[in-house]
Amino acid sequence: MPKAKLQAATVGGSADDTEAAFYDALQNGDIDKLMACWADEDDVVCVHPGGARMVGVAAVRAGFDAMFSQGRIRAWPEHVRKVEALGSAVHNLVERIEVMTADGPREAFAVATNVYHKTAQGWRMVAHHASPGTGRDMLEQSPASTLLH
Repeated sequence: MPKAKLQAATVGGSADDTEAAFYDALQNGDIDKLMACWADEDDVVCVHPGGARMVGVAAVRAGFDAMFSQGRIRAWPEHVRKVEALGSAVHNLVERIEVMTADGPREAFAVATNVYHKTAQGWRMVAHHASPGTGRDMLEQSPASTLLH
């Protein structure tokens, strides 16, 4: 059995567990553990901030491989908002990202939505969409103060 399939079987029993494994793998640059968090479906989709839409497991893997080739990524999910049902979960969050620059580490932010489906192998990510954010995104907003588009 391929290594990624073995690791996929070890991802936890909830969407929260899968999200924790995803960000842990992201921070450690472990492509196999990161891909174990994804559903093995042709329709999975990923969009990195300012990037193109990647559809399918191979494209998602290639996108993260390219990201990892640029150096270590440190990102933490914060201010997570969840909508959950029996077979799906949607997490909207702010990613606090540490970026290494010539002047040392700097903070950046992204606003992300992660979508999970419950599969025969457990909870798996089917979509990750991140957009550039700002420090203002770290401020909690009440539903009444958010703007709709």
